Amino acid sequence: MRDRALKYAAKHQDQFLDELREFLSIPSVSAQPQHKADMVRAAEWLAAHLRRIGVVESRAVTTPGHPIVIGEWTGAGASKPTLLIYGHYDVQPAEPFDLWKTEPFKPAVRNNNLYARGASDDKGQLFVHVKMVESYLKSSGKLPVNVKFFIEGEEETGSPSLTLFIEAHSKQLACNVALISDSSMLSPEQPAITYGLRGICYMQVNVQGPNHDLHSGSFGGAVYNPIQALAEIISKMKDANGRITIPGFYDRVQGLPDRERQVVNSVPFDKAQFCRDAGVADTWGEAGYTVLEQIGIRPSLECNGIWGGYTDEGSKTVLPSQAFAKISMRLVPNQTPEEIASLFTDYVLSLAPPQVKVTVQNLHGGLPALIDLNIPEMQAAIVALERTFGAKPVFLRDGGSVPVVATFKRVLGAPTIMLGLGLPDDNLHSPNEKFYLPNFFKGINASIHLADELIHLRR
Repeated sequence: MRDRALKYAAKHQDQFLDELREFLSIPSVSAQPQHKADMVRAAEWLAAHLRRIGVVESRAVTTPGHPIVIGEWTGAGASKPTLLIYGHYDVQPAEPFDLWKTEPFKPAVRNNNLYARGASDDKGQLFVHVKMVESYLKSSGKLPVNVKFFIEGEEETGSPSLTLFIEAHSKQLACNVALISDSSMLSPEQPAITYGLRGICYMQVNVQGPNHDLHSGSFGGAVYNPIQALAEIISKMKDANGRITIPGFYDRVQGLPDRERQVVNSVPFDKAQFCRDAGVADTWGEAGYTVLEQIGIRPSLECNGIWGGYTDEGSKTVLPSQAFAKISMRLVPNQTPEEIASLFTDYVLSLAPPQVKVTVQNLHGGLPALIDLNIPEMQAAIVALERTFGAKPVFLRDGGSVPVVATFKRVLGAPTIMLGLGLPDDNLHSPNEKFYLPNFFKGINASIHLADELIHLRR
């Protein structure tokens, strides 16, 4: 059955690529209200596609936000394991458009890469597993395991509908293991498995000064500028050694044993290449930790956006009435977004000058997650990747956040395999996002091997 699926996948590569390009051409930007209809269209397209390949119990389910696509094929029988495939069909905004070499929603192939918004995050990586299911069903009429799909449309906006949906549909989503491809490999030759994810706490700080913009000549020097107040607050978030200064922030952060640090630092790391990928001259972070530790096992705080006053072309000499900033904190095990949000709010308010009014909004959050490397499902993933790429995978503590991993563990009692297929230079969340096409096709093969290996481990 596995060999027939592999042959089908090899024969239908052109078809798979055409279908992915069609999927990517739908501008499913969850953060922008003008794309609400596109979100529905993308969900319905995906549900229809799943039905067409043989997952007949597939549909787009309405939520308070954007639809969730669910589907299942349980023809393997109750004695076989059930694999839950998670992904998200929503994408980041594509702005600034003028920095794209080709239009973000008109997928283009250049130098063996497919360029489009969502190519790697996450439509392309999700589609790998859709094509695995098709390869089995179209070549053999069945899969070695039962498969369920759970594909959301709000991942890029904090997944506000996700947890309640999983809790309400826990029996329907019940599984032995979840599979997510929404992370990266080290290189085309070096596969990787992510076993740790940081959580997130995402906040907004609003500073109100005068009740309207003022003439900077008539009032400048006598009125506290909200932008200045905000800049002063942000500047006090870290010390000179890169350590976050929020009181109590590190109280629940545990030091890692030497063995765990050795695992993290055993991953091949090219600092020069890292800097080239980031477009910076050198790295900077919390003193006393390697770069891999800074982005994998330590919490962080970053200002994601700041605005206020006049920013269009030309000059307009105003003292602005308001200033705003969005700030995200990545969390490590034992930290919770609720506690960190409270600590952050208290600290910001303590720094606020009395001449301005400062308010803080908690936009969204998610828990960190750690996955046991010794579970049999993880061993199956190791075998699948080695058979496909010809190299054993390395193990990563990823700095990003996929809150659903912790939710699957808590609500469904299921571990998650994080099988990343992107590359470090895929330009996630940036112009010219891409997906390396050999990884797309090899990912399908790896997914085929994984489904087969899961059943072998349970015999």
